[in-house]
Amino acid sequence: MEGALVARDKVGIQDFVLLDETTETAFMENLKKRFDKDLIYTYIGALVVSVNPYKDLDIYNSNQMDLYMGVNFFELPPHIFALADTVYHAMMLELNNHFILISGESGAGKTEASKKILQYYAACSPETDLLTSVRDKMLMSNPVLEAFGNAKTLKNDNSSRFGKYMDIQFNSEGEALGGHILNYLLEKSRVVHQNHGERNFHIFYQLVEGGEEDLLHQLGLERDCLYYNYLTQGECAIMSSINDKNDWKTVKNALKVIEVSESDRTDLFGVVASVLHLGNVEFDPDSRGNASLDNNTELRWVSTLLGVNAQTLQEGLTYRKIRAQQDQVLSPFNIDHAIYVRDALAKAMYGRTFTWLVRQINESMENKDDTMKMVIGLLDIYGFEVFYVNSFEQFCINYCNEKLQQLFIQLTLKSEQEEYEAEGIEWEAVQFFNNKIICDLVEERHRGIISILDEECLRPGDATDLTFLERLEEKMGDHPHFVTHRLADITTRKTLDRGDFRLLHYAGEVTYCVVGKRDRHTQHTERVRPSQQHTGRERPSHSKYRERERPVQVATQFKSSLLKLTESLLAKDAWYVRCLKSNESKKPGVLDEALVRHQVKYLGLMEHLRVRRAGFAYRRRYEVFLQRYKALCPATWPHWLGLPMDGVQVLVQHLGYMPYEYKMGRTKIFIRHPKTLYATEDAFERCKHELGERKMCCGSNACCLLRTKAFQMDVAWKAAQARKEVERRDWAVKVIKKFINGFINRGDARSTDNSEYLAFVRQSYLNRLKLKLPQTVLDKTTWLTPPSVCQEASELLRKVYYRLMVRKYVRGISQQKKGQLQMKVVTSAIFKGKKDSYPQSITRSFLDTRIVNGHLVNLHSSQTYSVPVVKYDRKGFKPRPRQILLTTSAAYLVEEAKIKQRVLYTSLKGISVSNLTDDIVVLHITCEDAKQKGDLVFQCDHLFEFLTKLSMLANKQNAFQVVKGSITIEIQSGKQGAVDFTTGPEPLVYKDKNGHLMVVRHPPPHTPYPLKSG
Repeated sequence: MEGALVARDKVGIQDFVLLDETTETAFMENLKKRFDKDLIYTYIGALVVSVNPYKDLDIYNSNQMDLYMGVNFFELPPHIFALADTVYHAMMLELNNHFILISGESGAGKTEASKKILQYYAACSPETDLLTSVRDKMLMSNPVLEAFGNAKTLKNDNSSRFGKYMDIQFNSEGEALGGHILNYLLEKSRVVHQNHGERNFHIFYQLVEGGEEDLLHQLGLERDCLYYNYLTQGECAIMSSINDKNDWKTVKNALKVIEVSESDRTDLFGVVASVLHLGNVEFDPDSRGNASLDNNTELRWVSTLLGVNAQTLQEGLTYRKIRAQQDQVLSPFNIDHAIYVRDALAKAMYGRTFTWLVRQINESMENKDDTMKMVIGLLDIYGFEVFYVNSFEQFCINYCNEKLQQLFIQLTLKSEQEEYEAEGIEWEAVQFFNNKIICDLVEERHRGIISILDEECLRPGDATDLTFLERLEEKMGDHPHFVTHRLADITTRKTLDRGDFRLLHYAGEVTYCVVGKRDRHTQHTERVRPSQQHTGRERPSHSKYRERERPVQVATQFKSSLLKLTESLLAKDAWYVRCLKSNESKKPGVLDEALVRHQVKYLGLMEHLRVRRAGFAYRRRYEVFLQRYKALCPATWPHWLGLPMDGVQVLVQHLGYMPYEYKMGRTKIFIRHPKTLYATEDAFERCKHELGERKMCCGSNACCLLRTKAFQMDVAWKAAQARKEVERRDWAVKVIKKFINGFINRGDARSTDNSEYLAFVRQSYLNRLKLKLPQTVLDKTTWLTPPSVCQEASELLRKVYYRLMVRKYVRGISQQKKGQLQMKVVTSAIFKGKKDSYPQSITRSFLDTRIVNGHLVNLHSSQTYSVPVVKYDRKGFKPRPRQILLTTSAAYLVEEAKIKQRVLYTSLKGISVSNLTDDIVVLHITCEDAKQKGDLVFQCDHLFEFLTKLSMLANKQNAFQVVKGSITIEIQSGKQGAVDFTTGPEPLVYKDKNGHLMVVRHPPPHTPYPLKSG
């Protein structure tokens, strides 16, 4: 680090402690100077300041990791790897526990910093099967937690919406044995509401956009994010910068790595899907204006996916259960209250699912070894937040930052004081702002804001947000860090609404709005329990519904968790990473000084710098200091034979250090002012050149002879190098000439003039082709265009390559998929380019049957397929629900267990459908006498699946007709009718005035058509 001081005017100073002035201006100038040179890391002592560059820098590869392994913290330029390595080796040397606190605003790079530290520890751990498994689980826990706990915000496309503390457990050999994660204050309100320009948690979009068709069908989901109320409030459900499909694959793979079973994964996705369905549940007013739910499809999906009784769920969403001694009374909700309860249930479901997921990850990473272990903790926590409107979440976040700032100052001062005492140097008291008064204001028992909020939420009577504010004014009206509209002076009152209170935090004033604080503090969910009839094993969702005698107080729970965390951290050695966001627009290379200055203030960086600079700015062990600067003193150069401490004393006296500029400790020298170190380093740079001359000549004959020999050797070496350079250039000229000549004659027959050039062209083409080969059998356009000399070979290679891909594809097809493809080929031959709704059917899998019901008629012949239909009578065209069963010889029209009509395939003379998007099918049946039934007209939601099965069983591929306009039907022998098709604004099926069945074009598959009389 000392060597870098020479270039301080160009690239700034690597450690803020060495600044001449500890002013905010000097701090910002140094930070900007380094940022402009892509130097994003700077130290404040052992604290790392990181500025998000919003671009990829090649400073995290394996070579960089190797470079920083086992190196002194200040030996190389500042880097997060240097901090990770120093913490690791301190743990191994001292055999104690450490933690790294990573903090900053959303978008400052906290999550990325945490990832880089994890990757470093994964890379430096020994390679064994067990350790590789543990490492993979630690690394793959990140995409899972990001999917369920991160979201796009205005400031960051991948913002962590929860606090995370992760312990990485090591044994005495330095091997990573396991890990454990604690999560804090998930932003559950995001599940039901997002601000404009923001999204819900990533997992919802990943499931909808990337989920397999069978999975979406099983969960009752549409592949359209805009269909779900909980995903559209921010009006940016689809983002070009976020690839939800790829992220879905990563999350599914990560869940397998962390050993979440397939059944648990299915249940997990079921809970996610149930939240989406719940968001689409809409309430209608009954005659009294109360909320009602009638035959709600979305609610049925929720009850099915969660395994709860639908009636119980509906009752819980529309009624309040009031207990009066041994009786229970149901009081109906109005619509607003019902919506509130619905959203509360969705938040609780998702929050407890997230907790369950963290527990699963912990079980997967659990250390099975009971021997001694040490930990390095990673605390990735939200930074201090000040918005235009600050609500309950910001209150909890800023309270957390107050506690961490208190811990930060305590540990920093403690570390400084311990080092001074260990070195025998008198400790000088440091003036700093002690924010214990603010922490007590929030957390003090019976008098703090959280305690008052608890009392207000639990007390009987008409408690409101404003009565809570009045209680605050009564309890702490004279507190110097608390003010409300009523308590403020005339000037301050203009900046406060009547429902606001203001706290003076260590980082500045923040105004909080009390509206909604009681609701958010009380984690309220209606009493909804799993169905007692459900006998399957407990799902992840089932632990989420428990009756409670009293609601859980979120802030109290958070305070308890935070106090436990601080107790745990106080028992560990602390290290810090402070992340700064360079600009709001995420532009690379742009530093918004006002924004960065704001963050520097709120992160307490100047406070930390002043603590570090309160005594001595620079300290080094005697051995290190003497080894670097001994050339500056004749008495210590070239070798000092005494104690290093004595050598340093002689050295500094020779340099003219004044007594007040330094102190001699037991093992280190302490230098008070950076300018003293700068002068020493500049003198050392000048000394380097003089040192060479001083060593080369001492005036004796032997020395002169040595210089002559050295000069002759230098001349001979340079001559040899010059001859090699001439030979290299001659060879290069010949190669270039031959290449140019070959290019000129490239169109001629192969000869000595162009043979090497043509060989180069072939090799170059094959190398480029290897990197750009088509990835799928269907990709016929990306084959690299060959030069003329390679055209024949390219065509042969193309044919061989595609045959190989086809062969691999065919061999990889399962029997089930093969059957699907065979049916899809038949469907394509019949309908492709003829029926408008055919393209939508391509991606939908055909099932073996659509009805699984023990009450269906048992046919003697082999039954192969069944499907529900709506059959239209030949007289009057009245719709009737029926089922069609296909066997190897005939089709049966069935009403429950009764056969209504049998159609032999031999009597089936034709099958007609329209060219529009309707699902109407006409089976033309041979009628030999008036008693026989005529053509069969019905509507089938699975039209392409049914007709494909029918064509293959009846061998009637050539009997299909796709008709435009009208289909003539035979009602009975000698009597005809018609089915007319047209387009219209609404999908309808009705009997027209002309006696025909009129079908109006409608969107793809829908419920059975209503019948209208003509």
